[in-house]
Amino acid sequence: MSGEKVSMADNDAQKAKARGRAEAIFTASEQRDAAVHEQIRKERAASDAKTARLRALRLAKEAADKAAQGAEDQAKESPAKRGRGRKSGTRRVFV
Repeated sequence: MSGEKVSMADNDAQKAKARGRAEAIFTASEQRDAAVHEQIRKERAASDAKTARLRALRLAKEAADKAAQGAEDQAKESPAKRGRGRKSGTRRVFV
């Protein structure tokens, strides 16, 4: 019977070693997963910031283009559309 106890002890020791190796592998895997998730989070934040910056630039450019177009339209507007103006100091005379 003493032979069985030795083999059971060896068996328990082997199981403990195997469990330790498995836990080490699992822990390393969890650490890699956490690092990957953190990297993804950082990349996503950088991408969101870039998108917000580009959107702000696009909106500013569109506003500037719209203002420039409005100024061009006013400059090109014909005198007939603007109406006929009177010289200052003159009155309308109705006959």
